[in-house]
Amino acid sequence: MDHQGFYVAALALLAGTASVLLAIALIRLWDRWRRPRPGARLLESPLQPMIFLFRDRRLLDATAPARHLLERIGAPDSDWARLAGWIGPRFPGLDLVGRVAAETRIEVEGETGAGSARLRLLAEDLGEGVLRITLTDPEADHAGIVVDSLSQQAMEEELELLRRALDQTPMLVWRQDAQDRITWANAAYLRRAETLSEGELGWPLPRLLDSPKPVPGAGTSTRRAPLESDGVVSWYDCHSHAAGDQVMMFALPADAAVRAERSLREFVQTLTKTFADLPIGLAIFDRQRNLQLFNPALIDLTGLPTGFLTARPTLFDFLDRLREMRMVPEPRDFRSWRQQMNNLESAAATGHHVETWSLPGGQTYRVTGRPHPDGAVAFLFEDITSEISLTRKFRAELLLGTHVLNGIEDALAVFGTGGQLAISNEAYDRLWGEKSASLPEALQLWRSRIEPGPGFAALGQALSLPEGEPQDQGAMSGPDGRLLGWTVTRLGGGRRMVRFRAPELRQEREAEAAGNGHAPAEARADLAVAGQK
Repeated sequence: MDHQGFYVAALALLAGTASVLLAIALIRLWDRWRRPRPGARLLESPLQPMIFLFRDRRLLDATAPARHLLERIGAPDSDWARLAGWIGPRFPGLDLVGRVAAETRIEVEGETGAGSARLRLLAEDLGEGVLRITLTDPEADHAGIVVDSLSQQAMEEELELLRRALDQTPMLVWRQDAQDRITWANAAYLRRAETLSEGELGWPLPRLLDSPKPVPGAGTSTRRAPLESDGVVSWYDCHSHAAGDQVMMFALPADAAVRAERSLREFVQTLTKTFADLPIGLAIFDRQRNLQLFNPALIDLTGLPTGFLTARPTLFDFLDRLREMRMVPEPRDFRSWRQQMNNLESAAATGHHVETWSLPGGQTYRVTGRPHPDGAVAFLFEDITSEISLTRKFRAELLLGTHVLNGIEDALAVFGTGGQLAISNEAYDRLWGEKSASLPEALQLWRSRIEPGPGFAALGQALSLPEGEPQDQGAMSGPDGRLLGWTVTRLGGGRRMVRFRAPELRQEREAEAAGNGHAPAEARADLAVAGQK
Protein backbone atom coordinates (compact mmCIF):
# COMPACT_ATOMS: atom_id res chain seq x y z
CA MET A 1 0.00 0.00 0.00
CA ASP A 2 2.88 2.32 0.70
CA HIS A 3 4.32 1.78 -2.74
CA GLN A 4 0.97 2.34 -4.42
CA GLY A 5 0.44 5.63 -2.55
CA PHE A 6 3.89 6.77 -3.55
CA TYR A 7 3.18 6.04 -7.21
CA VAL A 8 -0.14 7.83 -7.06
CA ALA A 9 1.43 10.91 -5.48
CA ALA A 10 4.24 10.88 -8.04
CA LEU A 11 1.75 10.63 -10.90
CA ALA A 12 -0.29 13.49 -9.41
CA LEU A 13 2.84 15.62 -9.07
CA LEU A 14 3.88 14.89 -12.63
CA ALA A 15 0.39 15.74 -13.93
CA GLY A 16 0.34 19.02 -12.02
CA THR A 17 3.83 19.94 -13.26
CA ALA A 18 2.83 19.11 -16.85
CA SER A 19 -0.29 21.25 -16.50
CA VAL A 20 1.74 24.21 -15.23
CA LEU A 21 4.29 23.84 -18.02
CA LEU A 22 1.54 23.57 -20.61
CA ALA A 23 -0.16 26.69 -19.23
CA ILE A 24 3.14 28.59 -19.31
CA ALA A 25 3.75 27.48 -22.90
CA LEU A 26 0.27 28.52 -23.94
CA ILE A 27 0.70 31.91 -22.27
CA ARG A 28 4.02 32.48 -24.04
CA LEU A 29 2.52 31.49 -27.37
CA TRP A 30 -0.36 33.88 -26.75
CA ASP A 31 2.04 36.69 -25.84
CA ARG A 32 4.15 36.01 -28.92
CA TRP A 33 1.05 36.10 -31.10
CA ARG A 34 -0.08 39.41 -29.56
CA ARG A 35 3.42 41.01 -29.66
CA PRO A 36 3.40 43.97 -32.12
CA ARG A 37 5.59 43.87 -35.21
CA PRO A 38 6.96 46.89 -37.18
CA GLY A 39 3.99 48.58 -38.82
CA ALA A 40 1.42 46.66 -36.69
CA ARG A 41 -1.25 48.44 -34.62
CA LEU A 42 -0.14 49.50 -31.14
CA LEU A 43 -1.52 48.07 -27.94
CA GLU A 44 -4.30 50.14 -26.45
CA SER A 45 -4.26 50.85 -22.75
CA PRO A 46 -6.03 53.30 -20.47
CA LEU A 47 -2.88 55.48 -20.42
CA GLN A 48 -1.64 55.57 -23.98
CA PRO A 49 1.49 57.41 -25.07
CA MET A 50 1.46 59.79 -28.03
CA ILE A 51 3.10 57.67 -30.74
CA PHE A 52 3.08 58.01 -34.53
CA LEU A 53 4.17 55.31 -36.99
CA PHE A 54 5.15 56.57 -40.48
CA ARG A 55 6.42 54.69 -43.50
CA ASP A 56 7.88 56.97 -46.17
CA ARG A 57 6.05 59.92 -44.57
CA ARG A 58 2.69 58.14 -44.78
CA LEU A 59 0.87 57.54 -41.51
CA LEU A 60 0.49 53.82 -40.72
CA ASP A 61 -0.91 53.98 -37.20
CA ALA A 62 -1.17 56.27 -34.21
CA THR A 63 -2.44 56.17 -30.68
CA ALA A 64 -5.68 57.91 -29.75
CA PRO A 65 -3.94 60.99 -28.24
CA ALA A 66 -1.75 61.25 -31.36
CA ARG A 67 -4.76 61.16 -33.67
CA HIS A 68 -6.50 63.70 -31.46
CA LEU A 69 -3.51 66.01 -31.83
CA LEU A 70 -3.58 65.71 -35.63
CA GLU A 71 -7.26 66.53 -35.61
CA ARG A 72 -6.59 69.62 -33.47
CA ILE A 73 -3.99 70.90 -35.91
CA GLY A 74 -6.54 70.72 -38.73
CA ALA A 75 -4.40 71.93 -41.64
CA PRO A 76 -5.43 70.88 -45.17
CA ASP A 77 -2.09 69.09 -45.80
CA SER A 78 -0.96 65.51 -45.25
CA ASP A 79 -0.53 63.97 -41.78
CA TRP A 80 3.25 64.26 -42.03
CA ALA A 81 3.06 67.93 -43.06
CA ARG A 82 0.66 68.74 -40.23
CA LEU A 83 2.85 67.03 -37.62
CA ALA A 84 6.02 68.63 -39.01
CA GLY A 85 4.37 72.06 -38.95
CA TRP A 86 3.39 71.55 -35.31
CA ILE A 87 6.80 70.17 -34.22
CA GLY A 88 8.89 72.79 -36.09
CA PRO A 89 8.29 75.81 -33.79
CA ARG A 90 8.80 73.66 -30.67
CA PHE A 91 12.08 72.10 -31.85
CA PRO A 92 13.82 74.85 -33.84
CA GLY A 93 16.40 73.67 -36.38
CA LEU A 94 15.57 69.96 -35.98
CA ASP A 95 16.22 67.91 -39.15
CA LEU A 96 14.16 64.93 -38.07
CA VAL A 97 14.53 62.68 -41.13
CA GLY A 98 18.22 63.44 -41.65
CA ARG A 99 19.23 62.81 -38.03
CA VAL A 100 17.24 59.57 -37.77
CA ALA A 101 18.82 58.27 -40.98
CA ALA A 102 22.26 59.01 -39.54
CA GLU A 103 21.78 57.96 -35.89
CA THR A 104 18.84 55.47 -36.06
CA ARG A 105 17.54 56.77 -32.72
CA ILE A 106 17.41 60.34 -31.41
CA GLU A 107 15.93 61.96 -28.33
CA VAL A 108 15.46 65.72 -28.21
CA GLU A 109 14.00 67.99 -25.55
CA GLY A 110 12.22 71.06 -26.85
CA GLU A 111 11.70 74.57 -25.57
CA THR A 112 9.00 75.61 -23.12
CA GLY A 113 5.76 76.32 -24.96
CA ALA A 114 3.02 78.78 -24.25
CA GLY A 115 1.07 76.17 -22.32
CA SER A 116 1.92 74.02 -19.32
CA ALA A 117 3.70 71.20 -21.21
CA ARG A 118 7.33 70.84 -22.09
CA LEU A 119 8.04 68.43 -24.92
CA ARG A 120 10.43 65.53 -25.37
CA LEU A 121 10.67 63.87 -28.79
CA LEU A 122 11.91 60.32 -29.37
CA ALA A 123 12.37 59.18 -32.98
CA GLU A 124 13.40 55.60 -33.86
CA ASP A 125 14.11 53.88 -37.15
CA LEU A 126 12.39 50.45 -36.95
CA GLY A 127 13.62 49.27 -40.34
CA GLU A 128 11.84 48.74 -43.64
CA GLY A 129 11.31 52.56 -43.89
CA VAL A 130 9.20 52.66 -40.70
CA LEU A 131 9.73 55.65 -38.37
CA ARG A 132 8.28 55.78 -34.87
CA ILE A 133 7.88 59.21 -33.24
CA THR A 134 7.03 59.47 -29.55
CA LEU A 135 6.08 62.74 -27.86
CA THR A 136 6.10 62.95 -24.08
CA ASP A 137 5.86 65.55 -21.34
CA PRO A 138 8.86 65.25 -18.99
CA GLU A 139 7.03 67.07 -16.21
CA ALA A 140 4.21 64.51 -16.31
CA ASP A 141 6.31 61.33 -16.37
CA HIS A 142 6.03 60.70 -12.60
CA ALA A 143 2.82 62.55 -11.88
CA GLY A 144 0.32 60.04 -13.28
CA ILE A 145 -0.76 62.53 -15.96
CA VAL A 146 -1.94 61.20 -19.31
CA VAL A 147 0.44 62.06 -22.15
CA ASP A 148 -2.52 63.84 -23.91
CA SER A 149 -1.27 66.96 -22.14
CA LEU A 150 0.33 67.85 -25.47
CA SER A 151 -3.14 68.20 -26.95
CA GLN A 152 -3.93 70.37 -23.95
CA GLN A 153 -0.93 72.51 -24.84
CA ALA A 154 -2.13 72.87 -28.44
CA MET A 155 -5.55 73.93 -27.24
CA GLU A 156 -4.07 76.40 -24.78
CA GLU A 157 -1.91 77.96 -27.46
CA GLU A 158 -4.82 78.20 -29.88
CA LEU A 159 -7.00 79.72 -27.17
CA GLU A 160 -4.30 82.28 -26.34
CA LEU A 161 -3.95 83.18 -30.04
CA LEU A 162 -7.69 83.65 -30.45
CA ARG A 163 -7.88 85.81 -27.32
CA ARG A 164 -5.10 88.08 -28.50
CA ALA A 165 -6.58 88.34 -31.98
CA LEU A 166 -10.01 89.32 -30.67
CA ASP A 167 -8.58 91.79 -28.16
CA GLN A 168 -6.35 93.49 -30.72
CA THR A 169 -8.88 93.71 -33.55
CA PRO A 170 -10.30 97.24 -34.13
CA MET A 171 -13.82 95.92 -34.71
CA LEU A 172 -16.38 95.47 -31.95
CA VAL A 173 -17.18 91.83 -31.16
CA TRP A 174 -19.74 90.67 -28.62
CA ARG A 175 -22.16 87.84 -27.86
CA GLN A 176 -25.76 88.28 -26.77
CA ASP A 177 -28.54 85.94 -25.69
CA ALA A 178 -32.13 85.72 -26.84
CA GLN A 179 -33.05 88.68 -24.59
CA ASP A 180 -30.32 90.83 -26.23
CA ARG A 181 -28.22 90.80 -23.07
CA ILE A 182 -24.47 91.03 -23.59
CA THR A 183 -22.82 87.84 -22.32
CA TRP A 184 -19.31 88.44 -23.67
CA ALA A 185 -17.37 91.24 -25.42
CA ASN A 186 -13.86 91.83 -26.68
CA ALA A 187 -11.44 94.54 -25.53
CA ALA A 188 -12.46 97.03 -28.24
CA TYR A 189 -16.11 96.79 -27.16
CA LEU A 190 -15.17 97.24 -23.51
CA ARG A 191 -13.02 100.31 -24.26
CA ARG A 192 -15.82 101.91 -26.28
CA ALA A 193 -18.35 101.11 -23.56
CA GLU A 194 -16.11 102.68 -20.90
CA THR A 195 -15.77 105.82 -23.03
CA LEU A 196 -19.53 106.19 -23.43
CA SER A 197 -20.54 105.24 -19.89
CA GLU A 198 -20.62 107.95 -17.24
CA GLY A 199 -19.75 105.59 -14.37
CA GLU A 200 -18.26 102.17 -13.89
CA LEU A 201 -19.30 99.35 -16.17
CA GLY A 202 -21.73 96.83 -14.76
CA TRP A 203 -22.86 93.44 -15.88
CA PRO A 204 -24.53 92.83 -18.23
CA LEU A 205 -22.71 95.30 -20.46
CA PRO A 206 -24.62 98.12 -22.14
CA ARG A 207 -25.65 97.69 -25.75
CA LEU A 208 -23.83 100.12 -28.04
CA LEU A 209 -25.44 99.31 -31.40
CA ASP A 210 -28.83 98.18 -32.62
CA SER A 211 -27.72 94.97 -34.22
CA PRO A 212 -29.55 93.14 -37.02
CA LYS A 213 -31.59 90.08 -36.19
CA PRO A 214 -30.44 86.83 -37.81
CA VAL A 215 -32.96 85.37 -40.22
CA PRO A 216 -33.62 81.64 -39.67
CA GLY A 217 -31.87 79.63 -42.36
CA ALA A 218 -30.14 82.69 -43.83
CA GLY A 219 -26.80 82.21 -42.05
CA THR A 220 -25.77 85.83 -41.55
CA SER A 221 -27.34 89.27 -41.85
CA THR A 222 -25.82 92.71 -42.19
CA ARG A 223 -26.96 96.25 -41.52
CA ARG A 224 -25.31 99.62 -40.93
CA ALA A 225 -25.77 101.24 -37.53
CA PRO A 226 -24.62 104.63 -36.12
CA LEU A 227 -22.91 105.25 -32.79
CA GLU A 228 -22.84 108.82 -31.45
CA SER A 229 -20.18 110.04 -29.03
CA ASP A 230 -19.71 113.71 -28.05
CA GLY A 231 -21.67 114.83 -31.08
CA VAL A 232 -19.57 112.74 -33.48
CA VAL A 233 -21.37 109.92 -35.30
CA SER A 234 -19.41 106.79 -36.14
CA TRP A 235 -20.81 104.17 -38.50
CA TYR A 236 -20.43 100.40 -38.28
CA ASP A 237 -21.36 97.50 -40.55
CA CYS A 238 -22.92 94.97 -38.20
CA HIS A 239 -22.80 91.25 -39.02
CA SER A 240 -24.66 88.64 -36.98
CA HIS A 241 -23.99 84.89 -36.76
CA ALA A 242 -26.24 82.50 -34.89
CA ALA A 243 -24.25 80.38 -32.41
CA GLY A 244 -26.62 77.96 -30.74
CA ASP A 245 -29.15 79.82 -28.63
CA GLN A 246 -27.00 82.98 -28.70
CA VAL A 247 -25.79 85.37 -31.41
CA MET A 248 -22.25 86.47 -32.20
CA MET A 249 -22.03 90.08 -33.39
CA PHE A 250 -19.24 91.74 -35.40
CA ALA A 251 -19.25 95.51 -36.01
CA LEU A 252 -16.71 96.72 -38.59
CA PRO A 253 -15.87 100.47 -38.79
CA ALA A 254 -17.58 101.92 -41.88
CA ASP A 255 -16.81 105.65 -41.60
CA ALA A 256 -14.68 105.63 -44.77
CA ALA A 257 -17.38 103.80 -46.71
CA VAL A 258 -20.07 106.24 -45.48
CA ARG A 259 -17.94 109.24 -46.47
CA ALA A 260 -17.30 107.72 -49.90
CA GLU A 261 -21.00 107.01 -50.43
CA ARG A 262 -21.92 110.54 -49.34
CA SER A 263 -19.33 112.05 -51.70
CA LEU A 264 -20.58 109.84 -54.51
CA ARG A 265 -24.17 110.88 -53.82
CA GLU A 266 -23.26 114.56 -53.82
CA PHE A 267 -21.24 114.12 -56.99
CA VAL A 268 -24.15 112.38 -58.71
CA GLN A 269 -26.50 115.14 -57.58
CA THR A 270 -24.11 117.77 -58.93
CA LEU A 271 -23.87 115.92 -62.23
CA THR A 272 -27.65 115.56 -62.35
CA LYS A 273 -28.15 119.30 -61.84
CA THR A 274 -25.49 120.05 -64.44
CA PHE A 275 -27.03 117.66 -66.96
CA ALA A 276 -30.47 119.12 -66.28
CA ASP A 277 -29.27 122.58 -67.38
CA LEU A 278 -27.43 121.39 -70.47
CA PRO A 279 -29.05 122.28 -73.81
CA ILE A 280 -27.50 119.12 -75.28
CA GLY A 281 -29.43 115.85 -74.96
CA LEU A 282 -27.53 113.15 -73.05
CA ALA A 283 -28.17 109.39 -73.09
CA ILE A 284 -25.80 106.95 -71.33
CA PHE A 285 -26.12 103.20 -71.99
CA ASP A 286 -24.37 100.51 -69.91
CA ARG A 287 -22.34 97.60 -71.27
CA GLN A 288 -25.58 95.64 -71.90
CA ARG A 289 -26.77 98.70 -73.87
CA ASN A 290 -29.60 99.58 -71.49
CA LEU A 291 -30.35 103.26 -70.88
CA GLN A 292 -29.07 104.26 -67.44
CA LEU A 293 -29.04 108.07 -67.47
CA PHE A 294 -30.66 110.85 -69.50
CA ASN A 295 -31.39 114.55 -69.03
CA PRO A 296 -34.48 116.71 -69.77
CA ALA A 297 -32.87 118.16 -72.91
CA LEU A 298 -33.07 114.69 -74.50
CA ILE A 299 -36.86 114.75 -74.09
CA ASP A 300 -37.07 118.25 -75.57
CA LEU A 301 -34.92 117.40 -78.58
CA THR A 302 -36.31 113.96 -79.42
CA GLY A 303 -39.88 114.21 -78.14
CA LEU A 304 -39.62 110.75 -76.56
CA PRO A 305 -42.07 110.06 -73.69
CA THR A 306 -40.64 110.19 -70.20
CA GLY A 307 -42.19 106.84 -69.32
CA PHE A 308 -40.41 105.20 -72.23
CA LEU A 309 -37.03 106.56 -71.12
CA THR A 310 -37.50 105.71 -67.45
CA ALA A 311 -38.26 102.09 -68.45
CA ARG A 312 -34.53 101.80 -69.38
CA PRO A 313 -34.93 100.71 -73.02
CA THR A 314 -32.09 99.15 -74.97
CA LEU A 315 -30.09 101.19 -77.45
CA PHE A 316 -31.78 99.66 -80.48
CA ASP A 317 -35.25 100.10 -78.97
CA PHE A 318 -34.28 103.73 -78.37
CA LEU A 319 -33.16 104.19 -81.99
CA ASP A 320 -36.19 102.33 -83.37
CA ARG A 321 -38.47 104.65 -81.41
CA LEU A 322 -36.62 107.66 -82.83
CA ARG A 323 -37.13 106.23 -86.32
CA GLU A 324 -40.86 105.85 -85.71
CA MET A 325 -41.00 109.51 -84.67
CA ARG A 326 -39.04 110.58 -87.79
CA MET A 327 -36.20 111.91 -85.64
CA VAL A 328 -33.44 110.13 -87.60
CA PRO A 329 -32.34 110.42 -91.24
CA GLU A 330 -34.77 108.56 -93.50
CA PRO A 331 -33.00 105.41 -94.81
CA ARG A 332 -33.59 103.73 -98.13
CA ASP A 333 -34.74 100.49 -96.46
CA PHE A 334 -34.80 98.84 -93.06
CA ARG A 335 -31.66 96.76 -93.75
CA SER A 336 -29.56 99.82 -94.49
CA TRP A 337 -31.05 101.53 -91.42
CA ARG A 338 -30.09 98.61 -89.17
CA GLN A 339 -26.57 98.49 -90.63
CA GLN A 340 -26.19 102.23 -90.11
CA MET A 341 -27.23 101.93 -86.46
CA ASN A 342 -24.88 98.96 -85.92
CA ASN A 343 -22.04 101.03 -87.32
CA LEU A 344 -22.99 103.92 -85.03
CA GLU A 345 -22.97 101.69 -81.94
CA SER A 346 -19.66 99.98 -82.77
CA ALA A 347 -17.93 103.25 -83.70
CA ALA A 348 -19.12 104.96 -80.50
CA ALA A 349 -17.97 102.00 -78.37
CA THR A 350 -14.45 101.97 -79.83
CA GLY A 351 -13.74 105.69 -79.98
CA HIS A 352 -15.01 109.23 -80.47
CA HIS A 353 -17.61 109.25 -83.29
CA VAL A 354 -19.60 112.17 -84.73
CA GLU A 355 -22.48 112.11 -87.20
CA THR A 356 -24.71 114.83 -88.63
CA TRP A 357 -28.37 113.91 -88.99
CA SER A 358 -30.46 115.93 -91.44
CA LEU A 359 -33.99 115.22 -90.28
CA PRO A 360 -37.05 115.14 -92.54
CA GLY A 361 -38.54 118.11 -90.65
CA GLY A 362 -35.67 120.37 -91.69
CA GLN A 363 -33.75 120.15 -88.42
CA THR A 364 -30.09 119.17 -88.21
CA TYR A 365 -28.70 117.25 -85.24
CA ARG A 366 -25.11 116.49 -84.37
CA VAL A 367 -24.90 113.04 -82.73
CA THR A 368 -21.68 112.30 -80.81
CA GLY A 369 -20.82 108.88 -79.40
CA ARG A 370 -18.16 108.47 -76.70
CA PRO A 371 -16.97 105.28 -74.95
CA HIS A 372 -17.13 105.13 -71.16
CA PRO A 373 -15.38 102.81 -68.67
CA ASP A 374 -16.62 99.24 -68.23
CA GLY A 375 -18.00 99.08 -71.76
CA ALA A 376 -20.63 101.83 -71.38
CA VAL A 377 -21.30 104.34 -74.17
CA ALA A 378 -22.75 107.87 -74.11
CA PHE A 379 -24.58 109.68 -76.92
CA LEU A 380 -24.91 113.47 -77.15
CA PHE A 381 -27.69 115.01 -79.26
CA GLU A 382 -27.16 118.64 -80.22
CA ASP A 383 -29.48 120.80 -82.32
CA ILE A 384 -27.23 122.60 -84.82
CA THR A 385 -29.99 123.80 -87.15
CA SER A 386 -29.22 127.50 -86.53
CA GLU A 387 -25.49 126.84 -86.83
CA ILE A 388 -25.97 125.06 -90.15
CA SER A 389 -28.26 127.87 -91.39
CA LEU A 390 -25.68 130.48 -90.38
CA THR A 391 -22.92 128.49 -92.06
CA ARG A 392 -24.94 128.17 -95.25
CA LYS A 393 -25.71 131.89 -95.20
CA PHE A 394 -22.07 132.72 -94.63
CA ARG A 395 -21.02 130.44 -97.48
CA ALA A 396 -23.60 132.08 -99.74
CA GLU A 397 -22.24 135.51 -98.86
CA LEU A 398 -18.70 134.34 -99.51
CA LEU A 399 -19.77 132.93 -102.84
CA LEU A 400 -21.49 136.23 -103.70
CA GLY A 401 -18.39 138.21 -102.75
CA THR A 402 -16.27 135.89 -104.91
CA HIS A 403 -18.57 136.44 -107.86
CA VAL A 404 -18.41 140.21 -107.33
CA LEU A 405 -14.60 140.16 -107.20
CA ASN A 406 -14.43 138.02 -110.29
CA GLY A 407 -16.71 140.49 -112.09
CA ILE A 408 -14.24 143.35 -111.54
CA GLU A 409 -11.91 143.91 -114.51
CA ASP A 410 -9.02 145.10 -112.36
CA ALA A 411 -6.69 142.47 -110.87
CA LEU A 412 -7.12 142.40 -107.07
CA ALA A 413 -5.13 140.67 -104.31
CA VAL A 414 -5.47 141.13 -100.53
CA PHE A 415 -2.61 140.21 -98.17
CA GLY A 416 -3.07 139.65 -94.43
CA THR A 417 -1.05 140.97 -91.49
CA GLY A 418 1.62 138.31 -91.79
CA GLY A 419 1.86 138.70 -95.54
CA GLN A 420 -0.28 135.67 -96.42
CA LEU A 421 -2.48 135.90 -99.48
CA ALA A 422 -6.07 136.22 -98.23
CA ILE A 423 -8.05 136.54 -101.45
CA SER A 424 -7.67 137.31 -105.16
CA ASN A 425 -9.92 137.40 -108.20
CA GLU A 426 -9.85 135.77 -111.62
CA ALA A 427 -8.39 138.89 -113.28
CA TYR A 428 -5.34 138.57 -111.00
CA ASP A 429 -4.93 134.94 -112.01
CA ARG A 430 -5.17 135.82 -115.71
CA LEU A 431 -2.68 138.67 -115.32
CA TRP A 432 0.04 136.81 -113.41
CA GLY A 433 -0.73 133.23 -114.38
CA GLU A 434 -0.68 131.74 -110.84
CA LYS A 435 -1.23 132.53 -107.17
CA SER A 436 1.38 133.07 -104.50
CA ALA A 437 0.93 132.00 -100.88
CA SER A 438 2.61 135.09 -99.40
CA LEU A 439 3.63 138.64 -100.26
CA PRO A 440 7.38 137.85 -100.67
CA GLU A 441 6.52 135.07 -103.11
CA ALA A 442 4.17 137.42 -104.99
CA LEU A 443 6.90 140.09 -105.33
CA GLN A 444 9.29 137.46 -106.63
CA LEU A 445 6.67 136.26 -109.12
CA TRP A 446 5.96 139.77 -110.34
CA ARG A 447 9.69 140.55 -110.72
CA SER A 448 10.16 137.39 -112.80
CA ARG A 449 7.31 138.29 -115.17
CA ILE A 450 8.19 141.95 -115.92
CA GLU A 451 11.14 144.20 -116.57
CA PRO A 452 11.93 145.80 -113.19
CA GLY A 453 12.02 149.56 -113.13
CA PRO A 454 11.35 152.54 -110.92
CA GLY A 455 7.61 151.82 -110.91
CA PHE A 456 8.06 148.24 -109.59
CA ALA A 457 10.55 149.48 -106.97
CA ALA A 458 7.97 152.00 -105.78
CA LEU A 459 5.37 149.20 -105.54
CA GLY A 460 7.72 147.06 -103.42
CA GLN A 461 8.48 149.99 -101.14
CA ALA A 462 4.76 150.78 -100.70
CA LEU A 463 4.05 147.14 -99.73
CA SER A 464 7.02 146.83 -97.37
CA LEU A 465 6.25 149.92 -95.29
CA PRO A 466 4.18 148.96 -92.19
CA GLU A 467 2.62 152.41 -92.11
CA GLY A 468 2.18 155.14 -94.71
CA GLU A 469 -0.41 156.86 -96.84
CA PRO A 470 -3.84 155.25 -96.88
CA GLN A 471 -3.42 154.78 -100.60
CA ASP A 472 -0.34 154.71 -102.85
CA GLN A 473 -0.40 154.39 -106.60
CA GLY A 474 1.92 154.30 -109.53
CA ALA A 475 2.63 152.59 -112.84
CA MET A 476 5.06 149.94 -114.08
CA SER A 477 5.62 147.69 -117.03
CA GLY A 478 3.12 144.83 -117.21
CA PRO A 479 3.72 141.18 -118.19
CA ASP A 480 2.81 141.96 -121.83
CA GLY A 481 5.07 145.03 -121.95
CA ARG A 482 2.26 147.52 -121.80
CA LEU A 483 1.80 150.11 -119.11
CA LEU A 484 0.22 148.70 -115.92
CA GLY A 485 -1.07 150.97 -113.15
CA TRP A 486 -1.06 149.78 -109.53
CA THR A 487 -2.75 150.99 -106.35
CA VAL A 488 -1.94 149.87 -102.76
CA THR A 489 -4.78 150.46 -100.28
CA ARG A 490 -4.32 149.83 -96.56
CA LEU A 491 -7.33 148.05 -95.02
CA GLY A 492 -8.22 147.53 -91.36
CA GLY A 493 -6.34 145.00 -89.24
CA GLY A 494 -3.01 145.49 -91.04
CA ARG A 495 -4.29 144.04 -94.33
CA ARG A 496 -3.27 145.53 -97.71
CA MET A 497 -5.01 145.37 -101.08
CA VAL A 498 -3.08 145.58 -104.36
CA ARG A 499 -4.98 146.59 -107.49
CA PHE A 500 -3.55 146.35 -111.00
CA ARG A 501 -5.17 148.26 -113.89
CA ALA A 502 -4.25 148.56 -117.57
CA PRO A 503 -5.15 152.14 -118.76
CA GLU A 504 -4.94 151.29 -122.46
CA LEU A 505 -7.24 148.33 -122.05
CA ARG A 506 -9.74 150.50 -120.22
CA GLN A 507 -9.71 153.13 -122.93
CA GLU A 508 -10.27 150.48 -125.58
CA ARG A 509 -13.24 149.06 -123.74
CA GLU A 510 -14.68 152.53 -123.13
CA ALA A 511 -14.30 153.33 -126.81
CA GLU A 512 -15.99 150.08 -127.74
CA ALA A 513 -18.81 150.89 -125.34
CA ALA A 514 -19.14 154.43 -126.78
CA GLY A 515 -19.45 153.03 -130.28
CA ASN A 516 -22.33 150.95 -129.10
CA GLY A 517 -23.91 154.01 -127.46
CA HIS A 518 -23.44 152.61 -123.96
CA ALA A 519 -20.48 154.71 -122.77
CA PRO A 520 -21.01 157.11 -119.89
CA ALA A 521 -21.38 160.79 -120.69
CA GLU A 522 -18.04 161.60 -119.03
CA ALA A 523 -16.28 158.93 -121.08
CA ARG A 524 -17.87 160.16 -124.32
CA ALA A 525 -16.73 163.72 -123.56
CA ASP A 526 -13.17 162.53 -123.03
CA LEU A 527 -13.24 160.68 -126.32
CA ALA A 528 -14.61 163.78 -128.14
CA VAL A 529 -11.81 165.95 -126.79
CA ALA A 530 -9.29 163.34 -127.82
CA GLY A 531 -10.79 163.28 -131.33
CA GLN A 532 -10.56 167.05 -131.71
CA LYS A 533 -6.93 166.87 -130.74
